[in-house]
Amino acid sequence: MSKRRIDHRQLTQAAVLFAALGDPTRLAVLQQLSNGGPSSVSALAEQFPTVTRQAVSKHLHVLCNAGVVTGTYRGREHVWSVNADRLEDGRRHINSIAQKWDDALARLKAYVERVD
Repeated sequence: MSKRRIDHRQLTQAAVLFAALGDPTRLAVLQQLSNGGPSSVSALAEQFPTVTRQAVSKHLHVLCNAGVVTGTYRGREHVWSVNADRLEDGRRHINSIAQKWDDALARLKAYVERVD
């Protein structure tokens, strides 16, 4: 069994990503951007009547710092969109963990079947 070296930089980037996605409001904002396409802070805030525009803006900045969304200016408006590549990074990380669990369970199953 070969052990792969742990890439701490990659783990740190994954931790930042998953921390950003760990908030229900940020997930809802991300879902809104995924479903509705690029949007301004004002337009997003309209979708969340119990969240202030400033709070939506802060959530977007957390998502931006994690690389999940990107913002561009269109005139005076700051428009946000999803960075699908960064979400793909997260999917790959989760799949890697899932594969390791599958491998461990297969080894356990093989061991138990041999013992019986």
